[in-house]
Order: sequence, then structure tokens, then C-alpha cells
Amino acid sequence: MKRIAALLLSFVFVFQSFAWGFLGHKTINNRAVFALPEDLFPFYKIHIDYVTQHSTDPDSRRYLFEDEGCRHFLDCDHYEFAAPLDTVPHNWFKAVEKYTEDTLNAHGIVPWYSMLMLRKLTKAFENKDLIKILKYSADIGHYIADAHVPLHSTSNYNGQHTGQHGIHALWESRLPQLFIDSFDLLTGTVAYVQDPQEFIWNAVSESYEAVDTVLFLEKRIGMLHENNKFSYEIIGNNTVQVYSAAFCNDYYRSMENMVARRMQKAVYAVAAFWYTAWVDAGQPDLKNLSAEIPQDPLDEKAEKARENGKIKGREEHGKD
Repeated sequence: MKRIAALLLSFVFVFQSFAWGFLGHKTINNRAVFALPEDLFPFYKIHIDYVTQHSTDPDSRRYLFEDEGCRHFLDCDHYEFAAPLDTVPHNWFKAVEKYTEDTLNAHGIVPWYSMLMLRKLTKAFENKDLIKILKYSADIGHYIADAHVPLHSTSNYNGQHTGQHGIHALWESRLPQLFIDSFDLLTGTVAYVQDPQEFIWNAVSESYEAVDTVLFLEKRIGMLHENNKFSYEIIGNNTVQVYSAAFCNDYYRSMENMVARRMQKAVYAVAAFWYTAWVDAGQPDLKNLSAEIPQDPLDEKAEKARENGKIKGREEHGKD
């Protein structure tokens, strides 16, 4: 497994309430490169910096476009009381026919949008369009990673319905911040996905199955840490209240490494979708595919909006 150790990236962590945070998304896309088969690995290794650094672009676009937010989640509990998700049409057009497009957008479209991104990535490979290959690879990595987060599969996405406000950032950002060095993210080499539609829906279903555990254990461990659940840390130039290391340690252990396991599955899924798109495109030769990757003005605009603006659409740390 020499290639897995060949490149170690350092990340500047920014604590926030987007799924997986900067650290998680960048780690997932980065490690996905090392899960690729030998015939595709060299291409992604050359461009590992791009797919790593641009893994958070979809979150930045949420500050520009209101319709971006729905691509990151699915309120499974709007459709079914419990997994499996067997009454929701997995085909987009059948789902629109059953529920209307407005309803789907209101309650999230992450599995359907992941399939759209897969088709876009496949087309980019067919056309040997380097810029689009890299852009869609980074983007699809983000959406697939979000699909593996339990709190992206429920309308109670921040514990706002159960008096657990803040659990979103706790599970997806704070816990990886503290424990990612102990995560086992080795997946082995990925294989071609025969049915990517069912593959991504299974990922969402598994996330949904974990929601009750995520919420129950946070409340249970929180009661044990009634007097030391929070502490203060200096982040940037600010002193902020965060979940204490002691509480986080007990909460993380009580879930039996669930965060690490979901991240590991996300790593595999991202690499598998990259590989599947390339195979479906006819396995084009990418050896001589090179071009300068220009800065996308939209990415720059989105990043500035993220620094100075307010998210559009549903906030993952919402209070309602």
C-alpha cells in the first residue's frame, strides 16, 4: 500500500456546520484517489490537489444559489418512517411524477443529484474534457460524502426537533477534528459499480438507519456530562464555546466509531463512482491529457460570498 502513504496533506481546519466540514470533505476526496485501480490512479494522483481543494466548492455555492442546498440532503422521514426507502421512486422522473419537483427540492435530492453528476462526469470522460472531469470529480465527491452523513437524511438535521441543537456540527465537524488521526480510511481497491442508482440509495438508507442512534446517544452521553459538556477554545482570533473533548470522546466511543465507518464508506463510494464513470465512458486514455486549469470565476465569487455573506436556502444549523 505504498501509494497510500505517498502523499500526506495538511489541512487548515475551519469549524463549521457543513457536512464533514473542510477537513472531512478534503480527506474523503484525497483518500479516494488511493482507492482507485492502477489504470486510473495515475491520472487522479497528478490532480489530487485539485480534487482535494475543490471538494468544498458545493458548500461555497450555497452562498450564491438557493437551489444548491437541496442537493446535499434527503429528508427520508418526510417519505418513510424507517429504512429501507422502498416506497420512494429511485428514478428521478418517476419520483417527480409521484411527488412533484417542488416537493422533491423542498426535502432534498442528494441521491438523484448524485446520479446526474455521474452522467456529467461520464460525458466529460468521453469528451476528454480535463477541466470538467476535475470539476465534476470534486463535486460528485462532495455530494456522495454528504449522502453518507446520518444527519443529512432527516428533517431533524440539527436536533432542532428534539432539543439537541448543535448536533450537526458536533457529529460532522467536531468529532472528525478531534479523532480523524485514529480513523481507518483504508478501503482496498474499488470495483466497477453495476447499479450506481441502487448503490447511492443504499448509502442514504444506511445513513437514515443510523439517525436514531446518533440522536439517542448524544442525549444519553450529554446527561452524563451535564456539568462539562462544553468548553472554550480559541479559533482564529475568537474564543468560542465548543463541545468539550471529554464529552466528545465518550460520545464518539459510544457510537462504536460510526463517524469513521461512515467516512470510510464515503471514501470507497467516491472512488467507485469516479471509476465507474471512466469505465462507462469507454476507459479513455488520459495519459496525454494536460492543460492549465484556470481559476473558475464562479468559484472565486462563491468563496468571497462564503466569507462575507449568508447561506441561501435551508441552513444545516437552522433553529426551526
